[in-house]
Amino acid sequence: MRTLAIDCATEACSVALFDGEDVIAAAHRVLGRGHAEQLVPMIAGLPDKGRAQRILVSLGPGSFTGVRIGIAAARALGFAWGAQVLGYPTLALVAVMALEERGGNCVTVCMTAGHGEWFVQDFGADGMPAGVLASLTPDVAASGASGTLVAGSQALALAQRSAAGRPAIGLLPDAARVGLLPPALLTATIAPVYGRGPDARLPA
Repeated sequence: MRTLAIDCATEACSVALFDGEDVIAAAHRVLGRGHAEQLVPMIAGLPDKGRAQRILVSLGPGSFTGVRIGIAAARALGFAWGAQVLGYPTLALVAVMALEERGGNCVTVCMTAGHGEWFVQDFGADGMPAGVLASLTPDVAASGASGTLVAGSQALALAQRSAAGRPAIGLLPDAARVGLLPPALLTATIAPVYGRGPDARLPA
């Protein structure tokens, strides 16, 4: 079975096409902005224009716009192809990437959030969440991180603020490595994970 993986929840935009567990082709770009313009051409550049029986898409947290773009593309292609669409947490992918590269008993993932905050979550050696997802100020994030390894777009910054001196690895999610995710983290509930409350609220 072929699987198309889509991840554009962060400043990185990546796609990958799998045949079973093997990666047929993949693309990964660090864009910052412009995911809406880049994602569809990246998928179209894959063999058979990325057509697959299953689609995996990052649900966030991350960029509000990037999360929604990825989900919209996955839903549209799933409908057009009659494909199964499953979602996964963005931070979990970063965690398993870090665990594969460095190992360890627990990894704290630290990614850029909004308004100067960081998304932070701990994961066990099996890649499963070992703590709740939170959007924290840098100082609070540094004081609460418990992983023996820190990974993510803000990992180096967190490690510099932490007195524990734990190793850090700067990582952005890569769709070509979704095969590392524990199957239990794949969900048929395709809804954005924002990781923090809305910036604007209706008047009481």
